Amino acid sequence: MKECNSCGKCCIKYGDGGLSASESDIEMWEIFRPDIYRYVRNSEIWFDPENGESLTRCPWLRQIPSQGESKTRYSCDIYLDRPEDCRHYPSHIDEMHRDECEMLELKDLVKPRQAQKKLDHLMSESRPPYLK
Repeated sequence: MKECNSCGKCCIKYGDGGLSASESDIEMWEIFRPDIYRYVRNSEIWFDPENGESLTRCPWLRQIPSQGESKTRYSCDIYLDRPEDCRHYPSHIDEMHRDECEMLELKDLVKPRQAQKKLDHLMSESRPPYLK
């Protein structure tokens, strides 16, 4: 399994209303990050603060300027305060395969149990104990 290369596939796929934030995320944003909280409506995330409409893309996803690379890369403007769904992703090798995650290698698909163990180890700092 490779390290994340910031391809943005997960953010693009789930950033259009496919994400949820925990109650504690939303409460934290309301108090400490009103810039993020502006995009919350009825405990759901990524709504236009001006018109209340659901956004088709995460407002915090930014394309990284190309440095002569052929692939587009992305960054998250709220990475340290990102929603719980983002912090826990990816959780399963099957999910990564479905989402065409570029972290996966052929050997991960051949030996999914071994790959899952490596993924669980990589994600151990960002997942709560019940997901480990």
